[in-house]
Amino acid sequence: MNTIFLLSLAVVLFAIGGFGALFRRNFLIILMSLELMLNATNLAIITASQTFWEMGVEGQFWALLVLIIAASEVSIGLALAVNMAKLKDSLDVEEFKELKG
Repeated sequence: MNTIFLLSLAVVLFAIGGFGALFRRNFLIILMSLELMLNATNLAIITASQTFWEMGVEGQFWALLVLIIAASEVSIGLALAVNMAKLKDSLDVEEFKELKG
């Protein structure tokens, strides 16, 4: 595929994820937006690796590292979501502005 197309697709996906992370109030939607941003980053890394290096193995390594970080982010985020649902029966982040001990 065309390198310009793949990189522009990564930028569009990252922008959609950024919009969702900044302007949505549901915690699960925010987590999915962050995952979309991480996957757009993976697409850009692998595309640049295939374009600028011979084998492209370096980009695959960094993409695997980003996937590991994404998995840990999801596990921590889902644990937070479960605790939020137990505490207030809602996943609206506006209800959790103040942290009380």
